[in-house]
Amino acid sequence: MPPNSPNSPNQAAWLVASRAHPLHVKSAPYTRPREGEIVIRNHAVAINPVDWMLQTQGTRLMFRWLPYPCILGTDVAGEVVEIGPGVTQYQVGDRVLGLASGKNEAINTPTQGGFQLYVVLATHVVSRLPASLSYEQAAVLPLGIATAACGLFEPNQLNLPYPSINPTPTGQTVLIWGGSTSVGSNAIQLATAAGYEVFTTASPHNFDYVMGLGAAKVFDYRSPTVVPDMIAACRGKTLAGALAVGTNAADCCMAILAQCTGNRFVSLASYPVPSPPPKYLTTLRTMITFLGGSLSYWLKTRTSGVRYDYIFATTLYDNGIGKMIFADFLPRALAEGRYQVVPEPVVHGKGLESIQGAMDYQRQGLSARKVVVLL
Repeated sequence: MPPNSPNSPNQAAWLVASRAHPLHVKSAPYTRPREGEIVIRNHAVAINPVDWMLQTQGTRLMFRWLPYPCILGTDVAGEVVEIGPGVTQYQVGDRVLGLASGKNEAINTPTQGGFQLYVVLATHVVSRLPASLSYEQAAVLPLGIATAACGLFEPNQLNLPYPSINPTPTGQTVLIWGGSTSVGSNAIQLATAAGYEVFTTASPHNFDYVMGLGAAKVFDYRSPTVVPDMIAACRGKTLAGALAVGTNAADCCMAILAQCTGNRFVSLASYPVPSPPPKYLTTLRTMITFLGGSLSYWLKTRTSGVRYDYIFATTLYDNGIGKMIFADFLPRALAEGRYQVVPEPVVHGKGLESIQGAMDYQRQGLSARKVVVLL
């Protein structure tokens, strides 16, 4: 029987109102899965910047459809406790990771928000875990790999061929700015698995880390000559485009692609927002920065011929990319040890009550690591 008795109630860390702090831990309904869905008992959840951004800035700039109270959280890992009608690929007791999709506009329900004990997941954005992988390790993957996959493989983005266990080299190069980030770490591996050479950026202390993920060359993003250095490295190369993560990433990638041969397209995983986040007039200042940055990008496209688009990771839910990554590619890649689970998890507490502190901690900034809470 599903765990919905008074002795084992579901609980969640709710965002009860716009900019409410802290999250409020209280009961939540246990929702039975529909066709093509499962319910898992969460054992680990990871924190992403979008979580604290929604808490501190509200929903005026993104996810405007979200009602209050709502349940944030996207990265989850746990044990299957109930399967919906027609589900044959999973059984009760299976260990999985999943992309909690409650913030998706077409779904828009707290039952699929990650920050709760029992969460509903669609099976096509779930991956089975090998015995060697812990829940806290697995929880770092879902949103990072989803965002990277959208940027690399969606038709309106770089539109690369899909990754495989034994890729055929394409002879082309992909630029990934921000290789040590969660998105960048996954993008390096996915692009390599699709047969591409990868040039990336990182801090010098992360050079070995990104090279270990498959990058062919790495450049110090803080170097005053990083853009001309990368342009020089790309001479004689055919580029398949760029995926940009981080402050100034878009401007640098546009400048590089404008001087190179190949696909002059930048997939933007980061939005032009103030860094660090402003403490006062947060929404107004964030909106001004976003509009100013977007106008700057548009003007550059008119003069350089470089095109761009923002990545929105929820789009893979309905377009086949989610199934390709989570159901088809990732389970085998993990089972055969051909995909590294990165970045490293940093456990910051246990229990739903620890999620707020973990969000505040993640907001301070981490390098090549991701904050995880055990449940």
